[in-house]
Amino acid sequence: MPRNVLLLVSRLLLAALFFPSGFHALADIAGTSGYFAGLGLPLPTLVAWATGLFELIAGLAILVGFKTPIVALLLAAFCVAAGFIGHYGQGGGDPTLTFLHSQMLMKDIAIAGGFLALAVVGAGAYSLDGRAFGVGADVT
Repeated sequence: MPRNVLLLVSRLLLAALFFPSGFHALADIAGTSGYFAGLGLPLPTLVAWATGLFELIAGLAILVGFKTPIVALLLAAFCVAAGFIGHYGQGGGDPTLTFLHSQMLMKDIAIAGGFLALAVVGAGAYSLDGRAFGVGADVT
């Protein structure tokens, strides 16, 4: 499959996680802030708004390929931080929950790896970045 098509598909798949998550976090700010309060984070309502807006805007930027290297680096850092804050050491002694949280942590780390790769190679020709910098002529 051509390189630019694969980059488009990778952006679509990654954005499919963050854009809807940000939308849902903002649509249920009480539930989102309750989750953050349960994790012991200070100012959970502010964290909920900031997280929801970040996921929504960054997810949209990845989707359309806007400032992809910068946004991908920010999302990679976000994934690692969110994984450790939300999943490391969680489970409360329940082996099933402990396993689930350890898998979720590893998933977040793996997604960060995908964002790091995207930051290195860029968004490809089928993106705003590709069009803005003249890369769009090579649409193989």
